[in-house]
Amino acid sequence: MKTLAIISQKGGAGKTTLAIHIAVAAHRAGYSTAILDMDPQGTAEAWAQWRSDEEPAVVSAKASTLARTLEKAQAAGADIVVIDTPPLAEAEAREAARAADLVLIPCRPRAFDLHAIRTTADLARFAGKPAFAVFNAAPPRAPTLYAEAKAVVEQIGLHVAPVILADRAAFHHSTGGGKAAQEIEPDSKAAEEVSKLWEWLCEQVNLSSRNRVNTLTRARA
Repeated sequence: MKTLAIISQKGGAGKTTLAIHIAVAAHRAGYSTAILDMDPQGTAEAWAQWRSDEEPAVVSAKASTLARTLEKAQAAGADIVVIDTPPLAEAEAREAARAADLVLIPCRPRAFDLHAIRTTADLARFAGKPAFAVFNAAPPRAPTLYAEAKAVVEQIGLHVAPVILADRAAFHHSTGGGKAAQEIEPDSKAAEEVSKLWEWLCEQVNLSSRNRVNTLTRARA
């Protein structure tokens, strides 16, 4: 089982949106997928209710019982677990980073947001886990902005994911209806960005971007 932790100490960084879209990408690729919602606000859980219990599953989790919850997910046959953490919650962030195979830090390429990821970078570094900043919710075309932001992130000691999730309407419209952008607008730029991010993530954690069992099942159908 592969575990991805979405961590940022700053509120409004786009953690839940990132978690949802990665989890849906994994599910659509044929993997048994779950989101662990550690945020007391329960945003991912609300999304799951709007989704009418369609997979991927969303389960509430706490820092004190995270290891046990992950064990249960693995025993239930989960291939991929995405942990959605709350802001300003060091205990939850620390435990998620410890449990993860990979840490993703969503971040807008703005001064305040870039400053805020320093704490998260330290948590990931302390846990000894690979971590990447993921730029999101920013202009689709702003090469200078992204280049400057990347330089700041690298000075902090983090790597930057090569895929940007820009500020696109499909991300906002889809989540409010319990969906993901690639489900409601499969040919959109948003869907393309999620697909590229998913393929890159699979390379990082040594997974095929398409589950072989799922592919064989479809071929025989």
